[in-house]
Amino acid sequence: MSQEQILIVEDEEIIRSSLRRLLERQGYSITEAGSVHEAQDCLKQHSFSLIISDLRLPGKPGTEMINLANGTPVLIMTSYASLNSAVSTMKQGAVDYIAKPFDHAEMIQRVAEAIARQAAPDTGTDAGQGKEEIFSGDGFNGILGQCDAMQLLFRQIQKVAPTDATVLIQGESGTGKELVARAIHEHSKRINGPMISVNCAAIPETLIESELFGHEKGAFTGATAARTGLIEAANGGTLFLDEIGELPLEAQARLLRVLQEGEIRRVGSVQSLSVDVRLIAATHRNLRQLSSQNAFREDLYYRLKVVELRVPPLRERGSDILMLAEKLLARTCAKMGLEVFSLAPETMAAISRYQWPGNVREMEHAIERGVILSDDNIITPENLDIDVRVKQTLFRQDAEELQDGLTLEDYFQRFVLEHQDQMTETELAQKLGISRKTLWERRQRLGIPRKKTTAT
Repeated sequence: MSQEQILIVEDEEIIRSSLRRLLERQGYSITEAGSVHEAQDCLKQHSFSLIISDLRLPGKPGTEMINLANGTPVLIMTSYASLNSAVSTMKQGAVDYIAKPFDHAEMIQRVAEAIARQAAPDTGTDAGQGKEEIFSGDGFNGILGQCDAMQLLFRQIQKVAPTDATVLIQGESGTGKELVARAIHEHSKRINGPMISVNCAAIPETLIESELFGHEKGAFTGATAARTGLIEAANGGTLFLDEIGELPLEAQARLLRVLQEGEIRRVGSVQSLSVDVRLIAATHRNLRQLSSQNAFREDLYYRLKVVELRVPPLRERGSDILMLAEKLLARTCAKMGLEVFSLAPETMAAISRYQWPGNVREMEHAIERGVILSDDNIITPENLDIDVRVKQTLFRQDAEELQDGLTLEDYFQRFVLEHQDQMTETELAQKLGISRKTLWERRQRLGIPRKKTTAT
């Protein structure tokens, strides 16, 4: 099997050689160039699966590689100071961009994504129709997503949907867990049956059992007539229990009986009713931890997680963020009967930098606010009203700073050791432009001890 060929265009030799070693360890064949002019000669002699180019190069800028690539995907590298320009390159045809100093795992992921997307149209197998749906530009079943984590999620949905397995969907608020549940239902053999969605956090604790399991006339004060519960209403279809971590323990015991026996008993009844319901549950809470604290039944937890799906938060979805913003903008303008607005370059940069704690739901509201408040057809960061902390430009990739053979990991180590006494882990991660998880992983890999903190 032939190796994938990658062309690296970078004038700083230390970065170029570091990136070459990283990618060669992943099995790629690497060609190097120090300028656009040198890259042109390489393109005449070889064909490549991917071009990775710095934005700032001597002579001509890295964006010139997009014009010279002749269909080969181009991934642009840039410092945070030039992030506005990097975002603009996406409009010019770059397949992706990555900010320096880049995380090794992120670079490997971005490279694999770019090459996979380029190769996807050529994968004509018997399952071609399913592949085509997975790798379509708009995502899957109305869920937008092109990054590796979302593609994995789409494949998992396709595998689990035709079965009757119970599914537990984990994900932060606003990530689209209900959309995932609906996709599972619509690709299952129960598609002609009902899908009943219940937000367990929205129903008062005193009413939850009556709502889910139904009640008989006279079962409690105010029960003037018998009532069918939501589980019974979902018979032959799918029951989606959102925020299942909020379900009271008594209701959990009743739900466990449904999963084990396929039966329910209305409140106030001595008769059991058979039900044929597929259960999909979702939560943003850690059910394993809750069960260890006796706040969630452990036996129910293991019944629920026959198949566990994770919906990634928006901040972990790389280039999906801008793609989603563009799609949501087009959808919002269409809903309001307007011509499609555009995002100013600084707005795209702000959208990329923002952490989106409310995930896709927050972005949808921000885009709608931006359309309403915009004075013209161009949306500015002020229109979105998001609190963007502009990351400082760290580890400048100038020749005078990259001296004495230091690598990017050397710079990372030096920065952490010099600043960890004055900064929290969150502040360190923000300054470095990486997640706390990535910071922890790099500490482990490089053997950098975490500062001792006093217990609070």
